[in-house]
Amino acid sequence: MENFLAYSLQDLPYVIVTLLIAFTIHELAHAWVALLFGDDTAKNEGRITFNPMKHIDPIGFIFVIIAGFGWARPTPVNTYKMKHRRVGSVVVSLAGPVSNLLLAFIGMGLYFLFLQMDVSYSQIVLHFFDLFVSLNVILFIFNLLPLPPLDGYHIVAEFLPLKWRLKVQAYENYALLFFFNFSDYAAFEIYDYADF
Repeated sequence: MENFLAYSLQDLPYVIVTLLIAFTIHELAHAWVALLFGDDTAKNEGRITFNPMKHIDPIGFIFVIIAGFGWARPTPVNTYKMKHRRVGSVVVSLAGPVSNLLLAFIGMGLYFLFLQMDVSYSQIVLHFFDLFVSLNVILFIFNLLPLPPLDGYHIVAEFLPLKWRLKVQAYENYALLFFFNFSDYAAFEIYDYADF
């Protein structure tokens, strides 16, 4: 567990809180934007909520804590209910990663705000927001990779001919294997870049 994204067990509470927020907002963004385009599937399943328990997959969450990769509970989307199916599908897929980028900017703003404050607990808060920003940047970048079942793949897939999409789907398991093997190394590199 101490090897998760180079974080120690002392950092684990910060990581857990960050991931609960990041996963919840990510999936909520998918659900909310889908509803804006006319798809009420996620709404009908109670996914338009800030309750993390509606968005967290317990096994996926445990994996991301101990192994460095994992998943949230996928937001159900029915593009055929949308007013503009292709545009809606792309925007809904983008909504999740963009929400993580927005969280990173918010965290960065709060980081610099507390940096100016001379309070006894400021170092603890600064450390939390450091992790918060870095993890949300990682989630933003990873989810835009064009590998199934990531959001980036769903965006690219909308512009591929049907026969190409079927070919990619045939190799989906290999893409997942690559992603899981690559995730630990890539996360270290992205963290080094994102850390401020």
